[in-house]
Amino acid sequence: MNQKEIQELIKFVSKSGVTEVEIEEKDFKITIKSEPKRKKEEAKETVYIQQPMQAMPQQQPVQTQMPQAAPAPAATQEKAPEANDDSKYITVKSPMIGTFYRSPSPEKPVFVEVGDTIKNGDPVCIIEAMKLFNEIEAEVQGKIVKVLVDDASPVEYDQPLFLVDPS
Repeated sequence: MNQKEIQELIKFVSKSGVTEVEIEEKDFKITIKSEPKRKKEEAKETVYIQQPMQAMPQQQPVQTQMPQAAPAPAATQEKAPEANDDSKYITVKSPMIGTFYRSPSPEKPVFVEVGDTIKNGDPVCIIEAMKLFNEIEAEVQGKIVKVLVDDASPVEYDQPLFLVDPS
């Protein structure tokens, strides 16, 4: 299925009022979901395309002599101290893909702030995935040093969310 066919399918779904279309063939799967519409301007479509992972053919490296840029080593030296500073901290990572929220609702206070002490089982955030709000609990204990994600931002699986000082 090419890009033009996918775009035509999306247009069909948005015009027809169908809430979900799923097509699966041997080499790909496509799911198009449309939220119920109040007005045409408010329509939101979500498209998921899954294709099996194919191994990329290995290419032999072409050897060319390129002059080495002098600023490159300086850039790596600048980044090295940063990595060393963060290496003593434990990273709390996202267990799923979704939207990161620091508080249970907009009018309630955030679960944790920088400087708060947490222990195993304390809620640290919520990740919304497919309209389900999943409370994420700490699996470490220590003090929150840094919040790495903005509120209401999308997060990926295994993306760092917080830095925790275990001492």
